[in-house]
Amino acid sequence: MEKKEWYLEYEIHINRPGLLGDIASLLGMLSINIITINGVDDSRRGMLLLCKSHEQIERLQSILATMEDITVTKLREPKLRDRLAVRHGRYIQRDADDKKTFRFVRDELGLLVDFMAELFKQEGHKLIGIRGMPRVGKTESIVAASVCANKRWLFVSSTLIKQTVRSQLIEDEYNENNVFIVDGIVSTRRSNERHWQLIRELMRLPATKVIEHPDIFVRHTEYKLDDFDYIIELRHDADEEITYDLVAQSSFFGNDGFSNIDF
Repeated sequence: MEKKEWYLEYEIHINRPGLLGDIASLLGMLSINIITINGVDDSRRGMLLLCKSHEQIERLQSILATMEDITVTKLREPKLRDRLAVRHGRYIQRDADDKKTFRFVRDELGLLVDFMAELFKQEGHKLIGIRGMPRVGKTESIVAASVCANKRWLFVSSTLIKQTVRSQLIEDEYNENNVFIVDGIVSTRRSNERHWQLIRELMRLPATKVIEHPDIFVRHTEYKLDDFDYIIELRHDADEEITYDLVAQSSFFGNDGFSNIDF
């Protein structure tokens, strides 16, 4: 029988010496392997486990329920957030009302890049929006995640080096393994019909598209926020307000010496 992965997370009430050893010994007696282990947030520990049968997990769950030092908070097939939590030692913050919105601050760029890289590795159409003020690291994080996912990135519109708006791609750029990056503000302010036709073509391509400033993008197109699979918010600090009026008025998007390139 093929082995299956599980995610175990428990909260520690009494962090006595030998607690982790007892749990590791229990897993060993049940023939359950530990793949990865790490502290997760405050007073919690997460483990990626590998075992042959569901009965092993049921026995583990019943035994752990009798231990007074801990409380099992999660025992399930691992989700992406679980894998990242074990890898980085903390959970990605998710909006309580909109489950597809994930929040990061600049100090968490490593976690953000890892999260996006895992999304980029998934095959098929994926539409990702990323919100944030200028110079917070949006584009750089997308590029870094593309590198981690071994994907080629293509700027359809961007302000990373020069203000770029593309109206066509060469044949080998229409590749499902590429990550297509669109700056919603640049596209709406400097685009033409050929540019929008290109974006519509890319939307039909079973590949990953990342839209910076998705709120501006949907305001001027036929697309809606409901069309996005994930929305990522990146801030300098947790209390920063993402204000699109200030973004649109920023000299970064105006006549500040950056030249324009049209393809």
